[in-house]
Amino acid sequence: MRRTLWILGIAALAAVLAIGIAQSGGGGDEQPRAQTTSARLDLAALKGAPAPLAALHEDANVIRPADVEAYEEQLERLRGYPVVVNAWAAWCGPCKLEFPFFREVATKHGKEIAFLGLNVSDNRGDAERFLRKEPVPYPSLEDGDARIVQKAGAAGGLPATIFYDAEGERTFIHQGGYTSEQDLLEDIRRYTGA
Repeated sequence: MRRTLWILGIAALAAVLAIGIAQSGGGGDEQPRAQTTSARLDLAALKGAPAPLAALHEDANVIRPADVEAYEEQLERLRGYPVVVNAWAAWCGPCKLEFPFFREVATKHGKEIAFLGLNVSDNRGDAERFLRKEPVPYPSLEDGDARIVQKAGAAGGLPATIFYDAEGERTFIHQGGYTSEQDLLEDIRRYTGA
């Protein structure tokens, strides 16, 4: 009886390990996740965007040093277009979950809506590694001391999404992560007028 339990325990452990390896993608012929994700970053779909938006696409997936003044200057350059600012960090689990929604929506609507990231209180190396795995077609401003996100009124934790209308007025702050692309699109329509 004891030997049977021992054998069953080893078999259960082996099954758990096999399932874990299969779910993590280890040991298969599949491409690594970073490669398949990068392939979905289709900057060609954004060709022909107006100059202020095209300037964002040229800095796709880059983290730029910034302060409150640089953030406000960036918003001023985008006046005339609705703006969606996603505040995120590589250490933030819900931020990671919503990133694919921002990538897809920004790729589909980046010719008429400005998208901008705000990397908050993060380790620069970790943030850059995360962006290599989950690229987006817009830049992020580095907010190492969280002053930008505080000034923008979104100091309630990450992730946060800040919406501005075409006149540059902040219209809404969504605290927490998005759970679907559709929810993000609905808020964009509702709070930016796009």
